[in-house]
Amino acid sequence: MEKEEVFVIDGMTCAACALTVENAVNKIDHVDSAVVNLTTEKMTVSYNPDLVSEAEIEKAVVDAGYGACVFDPTTAKSQSERQSEATHNMWHKFLWSALFAVPLLYLSMGSMMGLWVPQIVSLSVHPLAYALVQLALTLPVMYFGRRFYVNGFRALAKAHPNMDSLVALATSAAFLYSLYSTYHIALGHVHHAHMLYFESVAVILTLITLGKYFETLSKGRTSDAIQKLLTLSVKEATVIRDGIEQTVPIDQVLVGDLILVKPGEKIPVDGMVVSGHSAIDESMLTGESIPVEKNVDDKVFGASINGQGSLTIRAEKVGDETLLAQIVKLVEDAQQTKAPIAKIADRVAGVFVPFVIGVALITFIFWYFIMGHSFIFALQVAIAVLVIACPCALGLATPTAIMVGTGRGAENGILYKRGDTLENAHHVDTIVFDKTGTITQGKPQVVDIFAYQGDENSLLSQVASIEKYSEHPLSQAIVEKAAAAKVTLTEVEDFTSLTGLGLQANVNGQMILVGNRRLMESHHIDLSKSEEAVLSATQKGQTPIYVSANQQLLGVITLADLLKADSEETVAKLQEQGIEVVMLTGDNSKTAQAIANQAGIKTVISEVLPDQKSQAIKDLQSQGKMVAMVGDGINDAPALASSDIGIAVGTGTDIAIESADIILMKPEISDVLKALSISRLTIKVVKENLFWAFIYNILAIPIAMGVLYLFGGPLLNPMIAGLAMGFSSVSVVLNALRLKYIKID
Repeated sequence: MEKEEVFVIDGMTCAACALTVENAVNKIDHVDSAVVNLTTEKMTVSYNPDLVSEAEIEKAVVDAGYGACVFDPTTAKSQSERQSEATHNMWHKFLWSALFAVPLLYLSMGSMMGLWVPQIVSLSVHPLAYALVQLALTLPVMYFGRRFYVNGFRALAKAHPNMDSLVALATSAAFLYSLYSTYHIALGHVHHAHMLYFESVAVILTLITLGKYFETLSKGRTSDAIQKLLTLSVKEATVIRDGIEQTVPIDQVLVGDLILVKPGEKIPVDGMVVSGHSAIDESMLTGESIPVEKNVDDKVFGASINGQGSLTIRAEKVGDETLLAQIVKLVEDAQQTKAPIAKIADRVAGVFVPFVIGVALITFIFWYFIMGHSFIFALQVAIAVLVIACPCALGLATPTAIMVGTGRGAENGILYKRGDTLENAHHVDTIVFDKTGTITQGKPQVVDIFAYQGDENSLLSQVASIEKYSEHPLSQAIVEKAAAAKVTLTEVEDFTSLTGLGLQANVNGQMILVGNRRLMESHHIDLSKSEEAVLSATQKGQTPIYVSANQQLLGVITLADLLKADSEETVAKLQEQGIEVVMLTGDNSKTAQAIANQAGIKTVISEVLPDQKSQAIKDLQSQGKMVAMVGDGINDAPALASSDIGIAVGTGTDIAIESADIILMKPEISDVLKALSISRLTIKVVKENLFWAFIYNILAIPIAMGVLYLFGGPLLNPMIAGLAMGFSSVSVVLNALRLKYIKID
C-alpha cells in the first residue's frame, strides 16, 4: 500500500541542496519518489509504509546534512511565518555584519586613500595593532556568517558544492592567510602588514548575506493562496430534515440533504435546485460577471452567492468533493509539484569549485615538490589561486540584476514574486488570457440604444427609472449610462420584479415592461422591427434588453462586457513577437468567439470550469509549450498555479494574485508586454554579469598559478587578486544598474 507524506526540510539554501536531499531519500529501498520544493521547503515522499518508516526517511535527510520532520498542518508554522522569520533573521545578520565590516574596510583602505586613521591602529606606526584590530573586527562577521561555513563545507563533503561552498573556501583561504601574516607581524616582519585580507573576508560575507536576504525576501508566500481559498467556504447551512429547518455546521451536511438558501447567502455545497428561482453570482468559479439564472434541476456550486430569490437545493457533493475544495487541491498540487529552478550561479559553482580546488592543489604540488620552493612559497601561490577565484562577484551577479530588474518592474506597476520568475518569463511562447476582467473590463456596459418610438434619451430615462430599483448588474449598467448621459429620472409606481423575465412598473401612467425576449413573447409583443439589430448584437456577444408599453415595442438596449482599450493592441504585439495567444473562459462559446474576434485572438477555449482550465494549461504544456496564464479571478487560481508563469491582473481577486508569479498592479494588460521585456533584459544582464564575474578570475588564475613567474615575471600579489575581485564586483553592480535606464518596450 502506497503512502504519501509531506516533510518539512531545514537548512536548504539552493537548488543543489534540494537535489542532495532528493537523491538521499530516493536511494532508500521501497521509496517510489521524493520531490523537494525549495520554495515551500517541503518534500513529498511516496513510499511503502510497511517497509519504510518515517524515521528512516528523516535519518536519510539528516545524514545528507539537513533537518527533516513530518509536516503537521495543525502544529507546524505556516509557510508565511517561516518566511517572515527567515527574512527577519537574515536582515539582522546583515546589519550586524555591516556594523563591523564598514569600520574594517575604512581601517584597511583609509590610509591608502589618504583618509585619517588613528595612529594607534596605523599601518605604519603600529602594524601589529593594525592587524589585531582587523582580526577582532573580522571574527564577529564570520560568526554572523557561520551558516556559510556550516552549509558550504557540509555540501563540499557530500560532493555537492554550492554557492556557500565557494564563499566558505574563499573566505577561509583569505582568513588563514591573513592569520599567517598577523603571526609574522608579531615576529617583527612588518612588511606582512601589506598582506592582510581580513577586509575581503568581512566584505564578502556581508555582501553575500545581503544577497541572501533579498533572495529570502523574494520567495513566494504560496500558502496564503490556500488560506484565502478556504475562507470562501461556508461554515454553516440551513438544512431541512423531517420538515424542520435547522442550522448545522457544514461538516454535518450529508449528500441528499435538502438545504434552504436565502437571498444574499452563499451556497454551502454543490447541489441541484429542487425548488425556487434566483440569479447566482458564480464569478468566483467561472469568472463571468453577469449572474446566472437558476431554475429547478439546475446545478449550483458551493461558495457562489445567491441573488434575490430563495432556493432549496439537494446536496450532491460535500466536503472535499465540492468544486471549491477541488480548486484548493489543484492549487496545492500545482504548488507542490513545481520543480525549483536551479540558479545559474549554483549550476556553475558545481563545476567551478572542484576545478579551482584542483588547480590550487596542482599549483601547490608543482611549486613545492617539482620546483623545490619552500612550503610557505607554494602555499602562498596556492592561496592566491583561491583568492582570485573568490565568488563575491559570482554571488552578486544574479541577485543584483534581479534586484534592479524587480525594482524596475515595480516602478512600472509590475511585481515579480520570485527571482526565478525573471529567469523564466522571457522563454514564454504561449500566453493564455482569461476573458472576463482580463481581456474585457469585467462589468457590463450599455453598447447601443435603439428607440422605435421617441428618442434615445427618452427611452433611457424610462428604463433607468425602473432599473434603479434592481440590484442586477445589467440594471446598474443602465442606471450608470443614464447618469453619464445626464438623463433625468422620473418616479415610478407599482414596481414588480418578474423572476427570470425582467421588470415592470408604471411610469407616467404607462405600464412599461423591461426584460428578455421571453417576457415580450409572453405579452405577445411584436419584435420584428428589432430583429436585425438584435441579431447583429448577439453575434457580437451582446445582451439585448427589450422595452415595451401598451403592447408596442418601444426599443432595445444592448449591453456587453467590452474589451479593454489596450487588449487588441497587446494581442497584436504579442503575435508579432511570435507568441501564440489563446483565450480561455468559462463563458459560452458564442460570446467568447465574439470577444476573441474583436481582440484578434485566433484560438479560443470556452465553457470550461476551473479544473478544466488547469487541464487546458497542462494540455498546452504537453505540446512542449512554455505557457503563461493571465487572469484575475478565483476560477483562474488553479490555471495560474499550473502554468509555467502565472500573471495576475492586480485589480482581480487576492487569490488570483497569491497564485500568480507576476502581478500587474494596473488593469492594463499591455503590462504583460513590459513584464516579458523586463525579464528579457534582466536575464541578458544576468548572463553579462556572470561573464564579468568570471573573466577576471579566468584571466588571472594562470597568473596566480605563477605562469609569469616561470618566465621571469612577477607573482600575482594577493592584493591584485583582491583588486580584480573588487573590480569584478563593481562591474556586475554597475552593469545591473544599467537596467534602470534601458528603455522597456
